[in-house]
Amino acid sequence: MNFRNKYVLAIDQGTTSSRAILFNHQGTIITLAQKPFQQYFPKPGWVEHDPNEIWYTQSSVIKEAMAKADVTDSHIACIGIANQRETTIIWDRETGFPVYNAIVWQDRRTADYCEELKSQGWAERIQQKTGLVIDAYFSATKIKWILDNVKGIRERAERGELCFGTVDTWLVWKLTRGAQFITDVTNASRTMLFNIRTLQWDQELLDLFTIPTSMLPQVKGCSEVYCETSTPVFKKGIPVSGMAGDQQAALFGQLCVEDGMLKTTYGTGCFMILNTGKEPVLSQNNLLTTIAWKLGDQTTYALEGSVFVGGAVVQWLRDGIGLIPNASITEQMAKSVSDNGGVYFVPALTGLGAPYWDQYARGAIIGITRGTTAAHLTRAALEGICYQVYDVLMAMENDIHAKPKEIRVDGGAIANNFLMQFQSDICRCPVVRPNVLETTALGAAYLAGLAIGYWKDIDELKEQWSMDKVFTPCMREAESIRLLTGWHKAVGRSSNWAE
Repeated sequence: MNFRNKYVLAIDQGTTSSRAILFNHQGTIITLAQKPFQQYFPKPGWVEHDPNEIWYTQSSVIKEAMAKADVTDSHIACIGIANQRETTIIWDRETGFPVYNAIVWQDRRTADYCEELKSQGWAERIQQKTGLVIDAYFSATKIKWILDNVKGIRERAERGELCFGTVDTWLVWKLTRGAQFITDVTNASRTMLFNIRTLQWDQELLDLFTIPTSMLPQVKGCSEVYCETSTPVFKKGIPVSGMAGDQQAALFGQLCVEDGMLKTTYGTGCFMILNTGKEPVLSQNNLLTTIAWKLGDQTTYALEGSVFVGGAVVQWLRDGIGLIPNASITEQMAKSVSDNGGVYFVPALTGLGAPYWDQYARGAIIGITRGTTAAHLTRAALEGICYQVYDVLMAMENDIHAKPKEIRVDGGAIANNFLMQFQSDICRCPVVRPNVLETTALGAAYLAGLAIGYWKDIDELKEQWSMDKVFTPCMREAESIRLLTGWHKAVGRSSNWAE
C-alpha cells in the first residue's frame, strides 16, 4: 500500500482534556489540537465527566487538527486511540444516551464497599485473577454503584438494554454510530472483571459485582483493524486499528519493548509501568499486574504503580487556591529557594495510590513556619510528586529484585527541569527525556500504524526514538535519605485521615 503523504491520527482522550495529534512516517508531530472539558465534583471524593462532552470535544479537536494541517480524510491512513482508563460509562444500547455521568478513575465513592470486599477475604482471589488490588480506582465497583443507585438502571441492564464501556469503547461506539461495541485487553485489564491469564471476562467476578454479561464489550488486541469510521466527522471510512489505555500506550510510545524497561508518565497522576515480558508477575509490594499490550497472539505483561495526584497538584495550586498564575512558573519558583524550608506536601487529594492504597488519606502540608513562602509551598508540591514516584520505584525494584538502568519519562510536566532533576536525585537513577513528549499519542499511532503496515515492524520504530536530555543524580546521597525520611514522616501524618 502506498502511504506517501499520509498521516496517522492519534486520539488521546485524557482526564482533563481531549486531544488529537497527526504523526508522519518519521513519528514527528504534524499538528496538535487540544480542548479541556468540565470536571464535576458533586460531593467530596466524587469526580464525574459528561460522556457527551468527551465526545464533542474529541470530535472537535479531530476536525481542528486536520484543518490546522490542511489535510482531508484521504490523507489519514488510520486512527489509534489512547484513553484515560477505568473511567466508567453506561449508555442505552438503542439510543446511545448515557444513563449517568462518567464516573472518573479518581472517584472514591465506592471506597467503603471496597473495604467490605477486603474484609470478606476477596483480596487474594481478585489479585490472582485480575492482577489488581481491591480499590475504588477500578471500574467494577463504579458499574455496580450506577446499577444500584440510578433508578431503573439495574432492570434495564438485566434486560440487555445497556452497554458498559471505558472511554475507548465509548469513542469507538461514537466513531461507528453504534456499530462496534469493543474494547482492548489493556483497558479490560483495568476493570477488575477481566482474567489477565485467560484473557476473558470472569464470570465469578461478574457474579460478585452483580453485573450482567450482556453489558460488556468484546475484547480485542491492541494492534488490528477493528472497523472503519462511520461518522460525520469524516467524509469517508478510515480504519481504526490501534487501541490501548493511555499508560500502556505511553510505554509502547517510549519503545519500552524489552523486559525490565520502564517509563513514568507525569500527567494528572503519575504512572510508572515496567515491562515484565510474557508472564504476569504478581506483586508482593502493592503494585498492579496489568497487560502491557497484545500484538497478534503474543501478550506482554507489566507491573504498574499509580500515583493518583501528580500534575493535578499544580493544577490545584493554580485553580484551587490561586497560589500561582500558571503551571510554567513553578520551575522558576522552586529554583528561587535553596530548599523546601522544611515543608512537605503530601498531595493525597484523592487518597494515596501505590504502594499505600490508602483510600482515606488526605492532602497534607506539614512543616510550615513564619518563614514559609509561596515558593517553598510550590517547591514542596513538586517534590511531593517525585517522592511518590520514588516509593513506586522502590516497590518495583523489590518485586523484580533488580534496579532499572534508567527511567524514561513523558507527559506535560516533564518540561519542568527542576522536577526532572529532583526526580533523578531522589531515585539515584538517570531520568531520560525523549524528543517527542507526546508519547501516549505516539504509542497509539504506532499500534495503529503497525496493524496496516504503515510501519513495518518494531525495529523500524526503535530507530525513531531519540533523546532530548538525561538528568543524572547530583545531590549527595545523605541529603536524599534525609529528605525521604521527612517525606515518609509526612505521609504517616496524612494517612487514614478521612475514616
